[in-house]
Amino acid sequence: MSLDSNNKKNPFQFSIADLAGEFDVTHRAIRFYEDQGLLSPERVGKNSQVRMYSNSDRTRLRLVLRGKRLGFSLAEIKEILDINLYNKPGGSILQLERFIGTLAKHREALERQMEDLSDQLNELASHELQCKQLLAEKKTA
Repeated sequence: MSLDSNNKKNPFQFSIADLAGEFDVTHRAIRFYEDQGLLSPERVGKNSQVRMYSNSDRTRLRLVLRGKRLGFSLAEIKEILDINLYNKPGGSILQLERFIGTLAKHREALERQMEDLSDQLNELASHELQCKQLLAEKKTA
């Protein structure tokens, strides 16, 4: 965790190295997520070159990485993270409904991919069986 101006640990701010180490990602990846608008660190230090990430940025990074593992594009992840309707009446309901819709689209895409893979495996098995039969015929001939 980072040090504030009094050299005391600030448990609510994190350096890029802190986050990179915690989530096992590169500094470059974190800077890329920042460029994509997924993270918004505070700039501090001489010429504002040092990035300090908030607890909110840390949470967002965790969600970005989880979204990537689930197959979401960065644009989809950003859209979900930016909905931020919790402050409005019914906001969390709207956010959840959109997230459910996005999840459903991904589940459908994965199911189609599974069907395609199953078809390919069946076709390969058929060709393999034909080749084995031809080989057996040639060996006995």
